[in-house]
Amino acid sequence: MRPSCGALMPGLSPVLLAAALGFATTSMLAGPLHAKGGATEIVFASGSDDTGTVQRLVDAFNESNRGAIHVTWRQMGPESDAHRRQLVKELSSRAGGIDLIASDVIWTAEFAKKRWVEDLSRRFYDAYDRDSFLAPALGSATYRLRIRGVPWYTDAGLLFYRKDKLAQSGFAAPPTTWAELARMARKVMKDTGTRYGFVFQGAEYEGGTANAAEYIWSAGGELMTGRLTVTGAVLPGVTETDSVLVGSDAAARGLDIARKLVAEKVSPVAVASYREREAFDAFVAGDAVFLRSWPYVYAALRLAGFTPDQFGVAPLPAASAGGRSASCLGGWNLMINASSSKSERDAAWKLIRYLTAPAQQKRQAREAGLLPILRDLYEDPDLIKEVPMIGLGKQVLTSRLHARPISPFYSEMSARIARAFNQTLKGKLTGAEAVRILDKELRAIVRRNR
Repeated sequence: MRPSCGALMPGLSPVLLAAALGFATTSMLAGPLHAKGGATEIVFASGSDDTGTVQRLVDAFNESNRGAIHVTWRQMGPESDAHRRQLVKELSSRAGGIDLIASDVIWTAEFAKKRWVEDLSRRFYDAYDRDSFLAPALGSATYRLRIRGVPWYTDAGLLFYRKDKLAQSGFAAPPTTWAELARMARKVMKDTGTRYGFVFQGAEYEGGTANAAEYIWSAGGELMTGRLTVTGAVLPGVTETDSVLVGSDAAARGLDIARKLVAEKVSPVAVASYREREAFDAFVAGDAVFLRSWPYVYAALRLAGFTPDQFGVAPLPAASAGGRSASCLGGWNLMINASSSKSERDAAWKLIRYLTAPAQQKRQAREAGLLPILRDLYEDPDLIKEVPMIGLGKQVLTSRLHARPISPFYSEMSARIARAFNQTLKGKLTGAEAVRILDKELRAIVRRNR
Protein backbone atom coordinates (compact mmCIF):
# COMPACT_ATOMS: atom_id res chain seq x y z
CA MET A 1 0.00 0.00 0.00
CA ARG A 2 1.02 3.57 -0.39
CA PRO A 3 1.96 6.15 2.23
CA SER A 4 -0.40 9.05 2.20
CA CYS A 5 1.73 11.59 0.49
CA GLY A 6 4.69 9.98 -1.12
CA ALA A 7 6.28 7.47 -3.36
CA LEU A 8 5.56 3.84 -4.07
CA MET A 9 5.78 1.85 -0.86
CA PRO A 10 9.37 0.60 -0.62
CA GLY A 11 9.79 -3.09 -1.28
CA LEU A 12 12.15 -5.30 0.53
CA SER A 13 14.74 -5.62 -2.21
CA PRO A 14 15.45 -4.15 -5.66
CA VAL A 15 14.05 -7.33 -7.21
CA LEU A 16 10.77 -7.06 -5.30
CA LEU A 17 10.54 -3.37 -6.12
CA ALA A 18 11.03 -4.03 -9.80
CA ALA A 19 8.41 -6.75 -9.71
CA ALA A 20 5.96 -4.46 -7.92
CA LEU A 21 6.54 -1.66 -10.42
CA GLY A 22 6.13 -4.05 -13.32
CA PHE A 23 2.91 -5.43 -11.91
CA ALA A 24 1.57 -1.92 -11.30
CA THR A 25 2.30 -0.96 -14.90
CA THR A 26 0.64 -4.08 -16.23
CA SER A 27 -2.43 -3.48 -14.06
CA MET A 28 -2.77 0.11 -15.22
CA LEU A 29 -2.64 -0.87 -18.85
CA ALA A 30 -5.07 -3.73 -18.50
CA GLY A 31 -8.75 -3.06 -19.02
CA PRO A 32 -11.46 -4.17 -16.59
CA LEU A 33 -12.14 -7.84 -16.32
CA HIS A 34 -15.69 -9.04 -17.12
CA ALA A 35 -17.55 -11.05 -14.52
CA LYS A 36 -19.69 -13.99 -15.41
CA GLY A 37 -23.46 -14.12 -15.13
CA GLY A 38 -24.44 -10.46 -15.37
CA ALA A 39 -22.93 -9.29 -12.08
CA THR A 40 -22.55 -5.53 -11.54
CA GLU A 41 -18.97 -4.74 -12.46
CA ILE A 42 -17.06 -1.96 -10.75
CA VAL A 43 -13.49 -0.72 -10.82
CA PHE A 44 -11.68 0.11 -7.58
CA ALA A 45 -8.65 2.38 -8.06
CA SER A 46 -6.05 2.64 -5.31
CA GLY A 47 -2.31 2.92 -4.87
CA SER A 48 0.18 0.16 -5.49
CA ASP A 49 0.50 -2.52 -2.81
CA ASP A 50 3.48 -4.85 -2.74
CA THR A 51 2.09 -6.73 0.29
CA GLY A 52 -0.75 -8.18 -1.79
CA THR A 53 -3.30 -7.25 0.88
CA VAL A 54 -5.63 -5.23 -1.36
CA GLN A 55 -5.88 -7.94 -3.99
CA ARG A 56 -6.62 -10.55 -1.32
CA LEU A 57 -9.37 -8.37 0.13
CA VAL A 58 -10.88 -7.77 -3.31
CA ASP A 59 -10.73 -11.47 -4.11
CA ALA A 60 -12.52 -12.32 -0.86
CA PHE A 61 -15.21 -9.71 -1.56
CA ASN A 62 -15.72 -11.05 -5.08
CA GLU A 63 -16.06 -14.59 -3.77
CA SER A 64 -18.66 -13.62 -1.19
CA ASN A 65 -20.60 -11.61 -3.79
CA ARG A 66 -20.26 -14.05 -6.68
CA GLY A 67 -22.97 -13.48 -9.29
CA ALA A 68 -23.98 -10.10 -7.81
CA ILE A 69 -20.87 -7.86 -7.84
CA HIS A 70 -17.45 -8.22 -9.38
CA VAL A 71 -14.65 -5.80 -8.51
CA THR A 72 -11.59 -5.17 -10.66
CA TRP A 73 -8.76 -3.58 -8.71
CA ARG A 74 -6.74 -1.04 -10.67
CA GLN A 75 -3.37 0.06 -9.31
CA MET A 76 -2.71 3.74 -9.96
CA GLY A 77 0.52 5.66 -10.56
CA PRO A 78 3.59 4.88 -8.45
CA GLU A 79 3.42 8.16 -6.46
CA SER A 80 0.64 10.08 -4.76
CA ASP A 81 1.15 13.10 -7.03
CA ALA A 82 1.00 10.91 -10.16
CA HIS A 83 -2.03 9.10 -8.73
CA ARG A 84 -3.83 12.44 -8.34
CA ARG A 85 -3.02 13.56 -11.89
CA GLN A 86 -4.41 10.32 -13.27
CA LEU A 87 -7.57 10.61 -11.18
CA VAL A 88 -8.09 14.25 -12.15
CA LYS A 89 -7.86 13.35 -15.82
CA GLU A 90 -10.40 10.54 -15.51
CA LEU A 91 -12.81 12.25 -13.13
CA SER A 92 -12.89 15.51 -15.08
CA SER A 93 -14.00 13.58 -18.17
CA ARG A 94 -16.99 12.27 -16.14
CA ALA A 95 -16.69 9.01 -18.03
CA GLY A 96 -17.33 6.85 -14.96
CA GLY A 97 -14.48 4.41 -15.68
CA ILE A 98 -13.52 4.23 -12.00
CA ASP A 99 -16.32 3.62 -9.51
CA LEU A 100 -14.58 3.46 -6.14
CA ILE A 101 -11.68 5.82 -5.55
CA ALA A 102 -8.98 5.64 -2.90
CA SER A 103 -8.29 9.31 -2.24
CA ASP A 104 -5.45 10.87 -0.28
CA VAL A 105 -6.80 12.86 2.68
CA ILE A 106 -5.61 16.10 1.05
CA TRP A 107 -7.81 15.69 -2.06
CA THR A 108 -11.21 15.72 -0.37
CA ALA A 109 -11.98 19.43 -0.77
CA GLU A 110 -10.90 19.55 -4.42
CA PHE A 111 -12.87 16.46 -5.48
CA ALA A 112 -15.95 17.56 -3.54
CA LYS A 113 -15.97 21.14 -4.81
CA LYS A 114 -15.75 19.90 -8.40
CA ARG A 115 -18.63 17.47 -7.72
CA TRP A 116 -16.57 14.52 -8.88
CA VAL A 117 -17.52 12.38 -5.88
CA GLU A 118 -20.87 11.45 -4.37
CA ASP A 119 -22.08 13.12 -1.20
CA LEU A 120 -22.16 10.12 1.14
CA SER A 121 -23.74 11.86 4.12
CA ARG A 122 -27.06 10.01 3.98
CA ARG A 123 -25.48 6.63 3.29
CA PHE A 124 -22.91 7.22 6.04
CA TYR A 125 -25.31 8.17 8.80
CA ASP A 126 -27.66 5.32 7.88
CA ALA A 127 -24.84 2.78 8.17
CA TYR A 128 -22.28 4.06 10.69
CA ASP A 129 -21.92 5.67 14.08
CA ARG A 130 -19.56 8.52 13.42
CA ASP A 131 -18.10 8.17 16.93
CA SER A 132 -16.77 4.74 15.95
CA PHE A 133 -14.20 6.46 13.69
CA LEU A 134 -11.07 8.32 14.67
CA ALA A 135 -12.11 11.97 14.58
CA PRO A 136 -9.10 13.22 12.54
CA ALA A 137 -9.65 10.49 9.93
CA LEU A 138 -13.34 11.27 9.56
CA GLY A 139 -12.61 14.98 9.44
CA SER A 140 -10.29 14.37 6.49
CA ALA A 141 -13.20 12.85 4.54
CA THR A 142 -15.47 15.83 5.21
CA TYR A 143 -15.91 19.04 3.22
CA ARG A 144 -18.32 21.81 4.17
CA LEU A 145 -19.69 19.50 6.82
CA ARG A 146 -20.79 16.87 4.31
CA ILE A 147 -19.35 13.35 4.27
CA ARG A 148 -17.55 12.89 0.95
CA GLY A 149 -15.76 9.66 1.72
CA VAL A 150 -15.28 6.98 4.35
CA PRO A 151 -11.81 6.64 5.95
CA TRP A 152 -9.97 3.50 4.89
CA TYR A 153 -6.72 3.70 6.87
CA THR A 154 -4.88 6.49 8.59
CA ASP A 155 -1.26 7.62 8.73
CA ALA A 156 1.02 9.72 10.91
CA GLY A 157 4.65 10.75 10.56
CA LEU A 158 6.85 8.70 12.93
CA LEU A 159 10.50 8.31 13.95
CA PHE A 160 12.08 4.91 13.30
CA TYR A 161 15.46 4.27 14.92
CA ARG A 162 18.16 1.63 15.17
CA LYS A 163 17.69 0.47 18.74
CA ASP A 164 20.75 -1.78 18.55
CA LYS A 165 23.05 1.01 17.36
CA LEU A 166 21.79 3.41 20.00
CA ALA A 167 22.49 0.77 22.66
CA GLN A 168 26.07 0.39 21.40
CA SER A 169 26.57 4.08 22.10
CA GLY A 170 24.97 3.93 25.53
CA PHE A 171 21.52 5.30 24.66
CA ALA A 172 18.53 3.47 26.12
CA ALA A 173 15.73 5.59 24.65
CA PRO A 174 15.03 7.54 21.46
CA PRO A 175 15.45 11.34 21.33
CA THR A 176 12.66 13.70 22.33
CA THR A 177 14.05 16.89 20.75
CA TRP A 178 15.72 17.64 17.42
CA ALA A 179 18.90 18.76 19.22
CA GLU A 180 19.01 15.48 21.12
CA LEU A 181 18.51 13.56 17.87
CA ALA A 182 21.48 15.40 16.33
CA ARG A 183 23.69 14.75 19.37
CA MET A 184 22.79 11.06 19.52
CA ALA A 185 23.17 10.64 15.76
CA ARG A 186 26.67 12.13 15.72
CA LYS A 187 27.86 9.82 18.52
CA VAL A 188 26.36 6.71 16.92
CA MET A 189 27.85 7.65 13.54
CA LYS A 190 31.26 8.02 15.17
CA ASP A 191 30.99 4.85 17.28
CA THR A 192 29.54 2.52 14.63
CA GLY A 193 30.65 4.03 11.32
CA THR A 194 27.06 4.54 10.19
CA ARG A 195 27.04 6.92 7.20
CA TYR A 196 24.04 9.07 8.07
CA GLY A 197 22.40 10.19 11.25
CA PHE A 198 18.88 10.99 10.07
CA VAL A 199 17.09 10.56 6.75
CA PHE A 200 13.70 11.98 5.84
CA GLN A 201 11.76 13.19 2.81
CA GLY A 202 13.03 16.52 1.47
CA ALA A 203 12.31 16.30 -2.25
CA GLU A 204 10.01 18.79 -3.95
CA TYR A 205 6.75 16.79 -3.77
CA GLU A 206 3.88 16.14 -1.35
CA GLY A 207 6.05 14.18 1.06
CA GLY A 208 8.33 17.21 1.32
CA THR A 209 5.32 19.31 2.27
CA ALA A 210 4.40 16.87 5.06
CA ASN A 211 7.96 16.96 6.43
CA ALA A 212 8.15 20.76 6.21
CA ALA A 213 4.88 21.06 8.09
CA GLU A 214 6.14 18.78 10.88
CA TYR A 215 9.25 20.90 11.44
CA ILE A 216 7.13 24.06 11.49
CA TRP A 217 4.50 22.62 13.83
CA SER A 218 7.12 21.15 16.18
CA ALA A 219 8.59 24.65 16.64
CA GLY A 220 5.18 26.12 17.47
CA GLY A 221 4.48 27.54 14.02
CA GLU A 222 1.45 27.11 11.79
CA LEU A 223 0.73 27.06 8.08
CA MET A 224 -2.85 28.31 8.05
CA THR A 225 -5.95 28.44 10.19
CA GLY A 226 -9.41 27.58 8.97
CA ARG A 227 -12.93 28.93 9.14
CA LEU A 228 -16.04 26.92 9.90
CA THR A 229 -18.85 27.09 7.36
CA VAL A 230 -22.12 25.77 8.80
CA THR A 231 -24.32 24.18 6.14
CA GLY A 232 -26.89 22.38 8.25
CA ALA A 233 -25.09 19.05 8.63
CA VAL A 234 -24.27 17.68 12.05
CA LEU A 235 -20.56 16.96 11.75
CA PRO A 236 -18.47 19.79 13.25
CA GLY A 237 -15.02 20.65 12.00
CA VAL A 238 -12.82 23.00 10.05
CA THR A 239 -13.80 23.00 6.41
CA GLU A 240 -11.81 25.64 4.56
CA THR A 241 -8.52 27.46 4.90
CA ASP A 242 -8.67 31.09 5.89
CA SER A 243 -5.81 32.99 7.55
CA VAL A 244 -2.20 32.43 6.47
CA LEU A 245 0.08 32.15 9.52
CA VAL A 246 3.26 30.74 8.03
CA GLY A 247 5.22 34.00 8.21
CA SER A 248 6.01 33.66 11.92
CA ASP A 249 9.35 33.44 13.71
CA ALA A 250 8.32 30.01 15.00
CA ALA A 251 7.74 28.72 11.46
CA ALA A 252 11.13 30.08 10.38
CA ARG A 253 12.74 28.36 13.35
CA GLY A 254 11.22 25.06 12.33
CA LEU A 255 12.65 25.23 8.82
CA ASP A 256 16.04 26.30 10.21
CA ILE A 257 16.07 23.14 12.37
CA ALA A 258 15.78 21.04 9.21
CA ARG A 259 18.50 23.02 7.44
CA LYS A 260 20.84 22.71 10.44
CA LEU A 261 20.58 18.92 10.33
CA VAL A 262 21.94 19.02 6.78
CA ALA A 263 24.50 21.78 7.40
CA GLU A 264 25.93 19.90 10.38
CA LYS A 265 26.03 16.62 8.39
CA VAL A 266 23.56 14.80 10.61
CA SER A 267 21.47 14.36 7.45
CA PRO A 268 23.07 13.90 4.01
CA VAL A 269 22.98 16.66 1.41
CA ALA A 270 21.11 14.19 -0.79
CA VAL A 271 18.14 14.26 1.61
CA ALA A 272 16.90 17.21 -0.46
CA SER A 273 16.15 14.66 -3.20
CA TYR A 274 14.85 11.88 -0.94
CA ARG A 275 11.33 10.52 -1.11
CA GLU A 276 9.98 7.62 0.94
CA ARG A 277 11.79 5.00 -1.10
CA GLU A 278 15.25 6.57 -0.90
CA ALA A 279 14.97 7.22 2.83
CA PHE A 280 13.71 3.68 3.49
CA ASP A 281 16.47 2.13 1.38
CA ALA A 282 19.16 4.03 3.32
CA PHE A 283 17.71 2.87 6.64
CA VAL A 284 17.16 -0.76 5.66
CA ALA A 285 20.72 -0.92 4.27
CA GLY A 286 22.08 0.10 7.68
CA ASP A 287 23.22 3.51 6.45
CA ALA A 288 21.07 5.63 8.80
CA VAL A 289 20.47 5.76 12.53
CA PHE A 290 17.08 7.50 12.34
CA LEU A 291 14.32 7.58 9.73
CA ARG A 292 11.20 9.71 9.46
CA SER A 293 8.45 7.78 7.68
CA TRP A 294 4.92 6.32 7.93
CA PRO A 295 3.48 3.38 9.93
CA TYR A 296 3.68 0.85 7.07
CA VAL A 297 7.48 0.87 7.49
CA TYR A 298 7.16 -1.19 10.68
CA ALA A 299 5.74 -4.16 8.75
CA ALA A 300 8.17 -3.58 5.88
CA LEU A 301 11.16 -3.73 8.25
CA ARG A 302 9.91 -6.91 9.87
CA LEU A 303 9.49 -8.50 6.43
CA ALA A 304 13.00 -7.34 5.57
CA GLY A 305 14.32 -9.40 8.48
CA PHE A 306 14.68 -6.75 11.18
CA THR A 307 13.80 -7.88 14.70
CA PRO A 308 12.25 -5.79 17.50
CA ASP A 309 15.67 -5.80 19.17
CA GLN A 310 17.17 -4.00 16.18
CA PHE A 311 14.76 -1.13 15.65
CA GLY A 312 12.13 0.90 17.43
CA VAL A 313 9.48 3.52 16.69
CA ALA A 314 8.76 6.75 18.54
CA PRO A 315 6.96 10.07 18.09
CA LEU A 316 8.89 12.67 16.12
CA PRO A 317 11.05 15.02 18.23
CA ALA A 318 9.95 18.41 19.50
CA ALA A 319 11.86 21.63 18.97
CA SER A 320 12.69 22.07 22.65
CA ALA A 321 12.65 20.16 25.92
CA GLY A 322 9.13 19.91 27.23
CA GLY A 323 7.73 20.87 23.85
CA ARG A 324 5.12 18.93 21.91
CA SER A 325 6.13 16.90 18.89
CA ALA A 326 3.98 17.15 15.78
CA SER A 327 2.97 14.47 13.32
CA CYS A 328 1.34 15.04 9.94
CA LEU A 329 -2.05 13.42 9.41
CA GLY A 330 -2.06 11.16 6.40
CA GLY A 331 -4.17 8.31 5.18
CA TRP A 332 -6.61 7.36 2.46
CA ASN A 333 -10.38 7.67 2.13
CA LEU A 334 -12.82 5.73 -0.02
CA MET A 335 -14.95 7.86 -2.36
CA ILE A 336 -17.58 6.99 -4.97
CA ASN A 337 -17.44 8.47 -8.46
CA ALA A 338 -20.54 10.65 -8.90
CA SER A 339 -20.58 9.80 -12.63
CA SER A 340 -21.01 6.06 -12.09
CA SER A 341 -24.44 4.51 -12.55
CA LYS A 342 -26.70 3.93 -9.56
CA SER A 343 -26.06 0.18 -9.57
CA GLU A 344 -22.31 0.80 -9.73
CA ARG A 345 -22.50 3.35 -6.90
CA ASP A 346 -24.53 0.95 -4.78
CA ALA A 347 -22.00 -1.82 -5.41
CA ALA A 348 -19.14 0.53 -4.55
CA TRP A 349 -20.87 1.41 -1.29
CA LYS A 350 -21.11 -2.29 -0.43
CA LEU A 351 -17.36 -2.60 -1.02
CA ILE A 352 -16.74 0.39 1.26
CA ARG A 353 -18.78 -1.27 3.99
CA TYR A 354 -16.69 -4.43 3.57
CA LEU A 355 -13.28 -2.70 3.58
CA THR A 356 -14.09 -0.63 6.66
CA ALA A 357 -15.52 -3.51 8.72
CA PRO A 358 -13.47 -4.55 11.78
CA ALA A 359 -12.35 -7.88 10.28
CA GLN A 360 -10.85 -6.24 7.19
CA GLN A 361 -9.37 -3.38 9.21
CA LYS A 362 -7.61 -5.92 11.43
CA ARG A 363 -6.35 -7.80 8.39
CA GLN A 364 -4.85 -4.64 6.89
CA ALA A 365 -3.12 -3.86 10.18
CA ARG A 366 -1.68 -7.37 10.48
CA GLU A 367 -0.65 -7.88 6.87
CA ALA A 368 0.31 -4.37 5.75
CA GLY A 369 1.05 -2.56 9.00
CA LEU A 370 -1.62 0.08 8.35
CA LEU A 371 -3.30 2.00 11.15
CA PRO A 372 -7.05 1.28 11.34
CA ILE A 373 -9.71 3.99 11.35
CA LEU A 374 -11.99 2.40 13.97
CA ARG A 375 -11.44 3.64 17.52
CA ASP A 376 -12.25 0.32 19.23
CA LEU A 377 -9.41 -1.48 17.45
CA TYR A 378 -6.88 0.63 19.37
CA GLU A 379 -8.16 -1.11 22.53
CA ASP A 380 -8.05 -4.62 21.06
CA PRO A 381 -5.43 -6.50 23.16
CA ASP A 382 -4.82 -9.21 20.55
CA LEU A 383 -4.28 -6.68 17.77
CA ILE A 384 -1.99 -4.55 19.95
CA LYS A 385 0.08 -7.65 20.70
CA GLU A 386 0.30 -8.64 17.04
CA VAL A 387 0.84 -5.09 15.71
CA PRO A 388 2.81 -3.02 18.25
CA MET A 389 2.35 0.03 16.02
CA ILE A 390 -1.27 0.20 17.20
CA GLY A 391 -0.23 1.31 20.69
CA LEU A 392 2.08 4.04 19.42
CA GLY A 393 -0.47 5.01 16.79
CA LYS A 394 -3.04 5.68 19.50
CA GLN A 395 -0.59 7.92 21.35
CA VAL A 396 0.30 9.95 18.27
CA LEU A 397 -3.20 10.13 16.80
CA THR A 398 -4.73 11.45 20.01
CA SER A 399 -2.18 14.07 21.05
CA ARG A 400 0.31 14.99 18.33
CA LEU A 401 -1.58 14.96 15.04
CA HIS A 402 -1.90 17.97 12.74
CA ALA A 403 -3.75 18.28 9.43
CA ARG A 404 -2.48 20.08 6.35
CA PRO A 405 -4.59 22.98 5.00
CA ILE A 406 -8.09 21.97 3.88
CA SER A 407 -8.76 23.65 0.55
CA PRO A 408 -9.91 22.87 -3.00
CA PHE A 409 -6.68 24.60 -4.03
CA TYR A 410 -4.43 22.68 -1.67
CA SER A 411 -2.29 21.23 -4.48
CA GLU A 412 -1.29 24.75 -5.49
CA MET A 413 -0.38 25.60 -1.90
CA SER A 414 1.51 22.37 -1.38
CA ALA A 415 3.73 22.96 -4.39
CA ARG A 416 4.87 26.29 -2.87
CA ILE A 417 5.52 24.76 0.55
CA ALA A 418 7.53 21.85 -0.88
CA ARG A 419 9.62 24.21 -3.01
CA ALA A 420 10.43 26.55 -0.12
CA PHE A 421 11.38 23.59 2.10
CA ASN A 422 13.57 22.09 -0.59
CA GLN A 423 15.35 25.40 -1.19
CA THR A 424 15.93 25.74 2.57
CA LEU A 425 17.45 22.28 2.82
CA LYS A 426 19.80 23.17 -0.05
CA GLY A 427 20.91 26.32 1.75
CA LYS A 428 19.46 28.64 -0.88
CA LEU A 429 17.01 30.18 1.61
CA THR A 430 17.11 30.77 5.34
CA GLY A 431 14.07 29.82 7.34
CA ALA A 432 13.09 33.48 7.63
CA GLU A 433 13.41 34.02 3.88
CA ALA A 434 11.44 30.87 3.12
CA VAL A 435 8.48 31.76 5.35
CA ARG A 436 8.38 35.34 4.00
CA ILE A 437 8.09 33.97 0.47
CA LEU A 438 5.53 31.39 1.54
CA ASP A 439 3.45 33.96 3.40
CA LYS A 440 3.21 36.08 0.27
CA GLU A 441 2.49 33.15 -2.06
CA LEU A 442 -0.14 31.48 0.11
CA ARG A 443 -1.95 34.78 0.70
CA ALA A 444 -2.07 35.32 -3.05
CA ILE A 445 -3.59 31.84 -3.58
CA VAL A 446 -6.26 32.49 -0.94
CA ARG A 447 -7.14 35.90 -2.44
CA ARG A 448 -7.42 34.53 -5.97
CA ASN A 449 -9.77 31.77 -4.91
CA ARG A 450 -12.09 33.43 -2.39
